[in-house]
Amino acid sequence: MNTARAGQSINYSYHYEQQDYTINPIQQAPVITGYFHKENIYKEMAIRKVNATLCGILGVFVLAAFISYYFEMCHEITLNTLSRQVTALNDENAELQNQLDRLKSFNNVDYKMTQYNLLQKAAKVIEVPAVKTQVEFTPQKPSSTFVNWAIGY
Repeated sequence: MNTARAGQSINYSYHYEQQDYTINPIQQAPVITGYFHKENIYKEMAIRKVNATLCGILGVFVLAAFISYYFEMCHEITLNTLSRQVTALNDENAELQNQLDRLKSFNNVDYKMTQYNLLQKAAKVIEVPAVKTQVEFTPQKPSSTFVNWAIGY
């Protein structure tokens, strides 16, 4: 690629001829001016190629890092969802286990009661006279008044 800047200067001449201004066409050949790079030596060309290659490899690695980060975040979201579900199932399982233990305990007690025949129907009904339900309470005054004096302020 040639990055030289070339310019062309054209000179116009104005002549005065018998009170008439005329523009004369180009009287000179065009002159090319500009800044031109020197020819690159092999070392500089090799350095440029190595730099371009390293930039390309770095770009590929950055792109791969972004893609792997995306997939990692997707997997982390999935794991968080599963973790919440497992926690909810464990809590539900604990509640169900407590209910099961209570039912097993009740069944064990019921089985033992039927085995030993501790709960039987009454063979005979006994009638008892009614008891007074209200008992009168009369507060008694203390026989002597005792004053507990505090020592201090």
